[in-house]
Amino acid sequence: LILGTFIMLATYVLFYLMTNFTLTYGTKAADLETASAAARAAAEATGKDFDPSVFAAQFYPGLGFGYTDFVLMQIIGVVFFGIFTLLSGPIADAIGRRKLLLWVTGLIVVFGLSFNLFLLPQADPKFTGALTQAFLVFGFMLMGTTFGPMGALLPELFPTNVRYSGSAIAYNVSSILGAAVAPFIAVALWAAVGGEPWLVGLYLSSMAVLTFIALIFTPETKDHDYEDDLGLASAVEL
Repeated sequence: LILGTFIMLATYVLFYLMTNFTLTYGTKAADLETASAAARAAAEATGKDFDPSVFAAQFYPGLGFGYTDFVLMQIIGVVFFGIFTLLSGPIADAIGRRKLLLWVTGLIVVFGLSFNLFLLPQADPKFTGALTQAFLVFGFMLMGTTFGPMGALLPELFPTNVRYSGSAIAYNVSSILGAAVAPFIAVALWAAVGGEPWLVGLYLSSMAVLTFIALIFTPETKDHDYEDDLGLASAVEL
């Protein structure tokens, strides 16, 4: 149960950073003037007070993309997520679920350390867009490559008589530790360093290291004979 929980951790954190956090970060204004003008207009429209000094003290920048534009960029990334989910299943069957996930988790560690390389505004907006799109595509590719073998590895950790219960508990506890808190942690880390994403990337890398350690202690399940599990279950019942 513990190994299964931590095996899913990097996948869940990566999923919510690539969908929730990047959308927030990508669509937030890149400079104080633009953000302040939008906030002032919104305050006037609703009849609320606007204090420029308070707003400036609480402001931290994003990439400044339009909402629709960034969602379309994410959709392009999701296409690669689907493709690599399909491709990773047969690869995991051929070389082993654990081996594939070890390699991909190692790449997620490196990917987390690259956030400032891909996600900072550049002098040329087109270059910023190209880097951000490359970031999204690569992140969704990694996520898809973990999803493919996960549906086999988690159930295979448990004998047949408790397989559904064991995999379901591991999967859902991991969703609490990874998915449920990842958006809040990411935004807090983003704000803590004044709008740069490197600390968010370090958070992802740290979670991936925990997953990597769990995978090291996890046996390979590809060639396990499940008739032994059926015999064990029958013996327990007798």
